Amino acid sequence: MDPLQRVPENQAPPLVGRDTVADDAALQDAVRALAGDGSDAVLASLAPLGRLAGSAEAREHGMRANENPPRLRTADRYGRRVDEVDFHPSWHWVMDQGVSHGLAGAAWTSDEPSPHLRRAAGYVAWTHVEPGHACPMTMTYAAVPALRADDALAKQWSPGLTSRAYDPGLRAPDDKSGLLAGMGMTEKQGGSDVRANLTVAEPTSTPGDYRLRGHKWFTSAPMNDVFLVLAQAPDGLTCLLVPRVLPDGTRNPFAVVRLKDKLGNRSNASAELELDGTHATRLGDEGRGVRTIIEMVAATRLDCVLGSASLMRRAVAEAGWHASHRAAFGATLADQPAMRNVLADLAVESEAATLLGLRLAASVDAPLDEHERALRRIALPLAKFWVCKRTSFLVAEALECLGGNGYVEESGMPLLFRESPLNSVWEGSGSVNALDVLRALQREPACLEAWISEVGAVRGLDRRLDTAVDEVLAGLGELDDAEARARSVAARMAVCLQGALLLRHSSPAVADAFCASRLGGDWGGVFGTLPPGLDLRAVVDRATPAA
Repeated sequence: MDPLQRVPENQAPPLVGRDTVADDAALQDAVRALAGDGSDAVLASLAPLGRLAGSAEAREHGMRANENPPRLRTADRYGRRVDEVDFHPSWHWVMDQGVSHGLAGAAWTSDEPSPHLRRAAGYVAWTHVEPGHACPMTMTYAAVPALRADDALAKQWSPGLTSRAYDPGLRAPDDKSGLLAGMGMTEKQGGSDVRANLTVAEPTSTPGDYRLRGHKWFTSAPMNDVFLVLAQAPDGLTCLLVPRVLPDGTRNPFAVVRLKDKLGNRSNASAELELDGTHATRLGDEGRGVRTIIEMVAATRLDCVLGSASLMRRAVAEAGWHASHRAAFGATLADQPAMRNVLADLAVESEAATLLGLRLAASVDAPLDEHERALRRIALPLAKFWVCKRTSFLVAEALECLGGNGYVEESGMPLLFRESPLNSVWEGSGSVNALDVLRALQREPACLEAWISEVGAVRGLDRRLDTAVDEVLAGLGELDDAEARARSVAARMAVCLQGALLLRHSSPAVADAFCASRLGGDWGGVFGTLPPGLDLRAVVDRATPAA
């Protein structure tokens, strides 16, 4: 026998044939804690999605969708303007699966137990297969509550947006079995400062109808059926609904100038638009555009947290799987103390992100509860700031766990790494969300009370958390330089909230590791510096997919 054939490959097998719901103890425990008596039904309903997400078929489609980005077709063969975007079949496959499993707008009309928590858990378990297609599903989910500002528009559009049917193509909305929504907020001169928008909404002779003229710098998913945009009406910045195709089947003037060439999110089409005589219908009152669209902002921020948690979970699973199958220097990587510390540290960060995201999703299932409303108001920007900011750091470390294997495209890790900064940029960058936390603290006292109630539920269980909470509250009384300290305040409040949730709902080993490092100060600032005396094996085993 050739001696080379006797040398073991020492390569980890592909991480396929798994169940991303059943394999995720953190996800399962969070659902059981937050869904209560309905948790078994929630997990059972997600089982088919979990098996599909862990399949070789899903992995292949996710890779293909990213390797074959969308293409803009401005005109047809006769030179007529069409402004269509063509997608690879794998894009349509992942979209069909996500929408049919209820990850778009279906939660708003579902009669399942804890529908928003169920959707959030599914979002975490599924979207890391191919992160780009999460964007149109998120915008569709987020558009539904915003439409409630106008009963007539809500009745017209919500049935299609809450459908589980994926029906692509530009046709009259009434001729389609399912609809998708997009959004056009930002312009080149303003970005997050939407009050600087210059797009003009000119009223027509029909009450509530307008014609738009202007430019939109970032509009995701230009092949979607309807868009919420902001424009300057006579009485100020106003939210408007823009259909892609009008009821009679004609195309609304909607020129796609170009598709953005992005770092990540490459399967998804993000477009630069010119609006010239584009038909729009007012949603909410003139001059109240930001107020009208705030519900959409809240929902998209939630999905930024969930999407980041999903990327973290996939990265940690890949790292743990590789380390449990790869040997070096006489032992399996996962059994070596330095690597075990890294893997445990990654797992702790990932579980804290997942639990915080699902806690916020569960609050959407209690829309009339004042505590939950106040908690969402402050915890959404907290989580959006902190979890999304941590994702790139975590994914980079997880990639390094695979060594050179993690740096090649076939591993899937570069795809995750390119995607990892996106959610921190979208829907308000870090400073925008940190400043929003300050705004909530200064203007809405109930928000701080809600945060205190959440972290206070475990008062006395861990002195490190108790000390950190006391320090936060003391610091809030000295905010003379509030804006300069916005990020540090948001970060510390977010970490305290994560620690409290882990103490209530996670395993003792994970909660102890988190409190010792993130709250107790016994941490080197990079992954793999957890202090001694922790049960790292239990943490790693909890996060590693079953062989």
